[in-house]
Amino acid sequence: MSLFGSSSGFGTGGTGVFGSTTTDSHNPMKDVEVTSPPDDSISCLAFSPPTMPGNFLIGGSWANDVRCWEVQDNGQTVPKAQQMHTGPVLDVCWSDDGSKVFTASCDKTAKMWDLNSNQAMQIAQHEGPIKTIHWIKAPNYNCVMTGSWDKTLKFWDTRSPNPMMSLQMPERCYCADVVYPMAVVATAERGLIVYQLENQPSEFRRIDSPLKHQHRCVAIFKDKQNKPTGFALGSIEGRVAIHYINPPNPTKDNFTFKCHRSNGTNTATPQDIYAVNAIAFHPVHGTLATVGSDGRFSFWDKDARTKLKTSEQLDQPITACCFNHNGNIFAYSSSYDWSKVQPTIRHATGLGLPCFYVLTLLSVLCCPPQHHRMLCMLEQGRFCRSLLLFRVTRVRM
Repeated sequence: MSLFGSSSGFGTGGTGVFGSTTTDSHNPMKDVEVTSPPDDSISCLAFSPPTMPGNFLIGGSWANDVRCWEVQDNGQTVPKAQQMHTGPVLDVCWSDDGSKVFTASCDKTAKMWDLNSNQAMQIAQHEGPIKTIHWIKAPNYNCVMTGSWDKTLKFWDTRSPNPMMSLQMPERCYCADVVYPMAVVATAERGLIVYQLENQPSEFRRIDSPLKHQHRCVAIFKDKQNKPTGFALGSIEGRVAIHYINPPNPTKDNFTFKCHRSNGTNTATPQDIYAVNAIAFHPVHGTLATVGSDGRFSFWDKDARTKLKTSEQLDQPITACCFNHNGNIFAYSSSYDWSKVQPTIRHATGLGLPCFYVLTLLSVLCCPPQHHRMLCMLEQGRFCRSLLLFRVTRVRM
């Protein structure tokens, strides 16, 4: 059976390429808008793994659904399939071979979505909402890791209704990341725990948080040997911490930086400070992207400790982001993050509906400065529903 079985997509206009015409503040950079977005705020995004041909994008939302789009080479986005939970979907991930998608929900369950049959089945149950879900492929086992607001971290064999292992945490799980053999979990009350996954999962170390306010997102980074060596941690205070697990010089190697803030100062002019909602590392260059409630995304070089680029401001917060497997595509979601007004006021005031975009990356956006060996020139593409597509031509200097 072919991928996604006999699914015919979802939503209205499923065979179209782009959504409706957008305003400048809605899409100021004229990035490609993904067609048929969810009906409520987008909570998570994930691109398909390199073992899967093509690029497929998964998105979960507060509309209780998880959707899949194909992102084609020419920039078109095609809706492929959809599955439902009975509560908001908080996290999604792929299996290593790309045949399955795993989803975590406020309904206290996690599901496995088989894309070949387009069927979903429950594989996990917690006593509280499940905030994070990750696929772990180890030499001696494969499993799904779920982190919950019931203060447990559980590991599941998808063939069994009972967890392989359950680890107690001091507080609710707020965010997590996995790059074998490392897992990092950030909890309420600024808890931070590193787990080792070799042989069987176990707690490796508890770390005093380098940030003073609530954790919002975490992402593991690798060294030049492609081994996980540390993580970036974002908070609601517009700040990111870069933390190495075993640094030669902790006081110099570990640092924090401010981001997603207005241009004012803390003294003369009031400064607005926004949450860092998601962090993603470029799979080739190791640079990182942050997205925030200020409606901007930024690219950073953690080694040179410099900012590479900041986007123009959208009219809504950016809630999630991800790179595709080779780093050529960056996807981000723009939707309400519930930080200012109640939902009834939101709809009455006409605040924007959820959207998300696909940005074709140029070398100069994500390469560290020492790798700027190419000059990128844009050739004008074609118009499609007022969104301009660009092709990238790379010329050696």
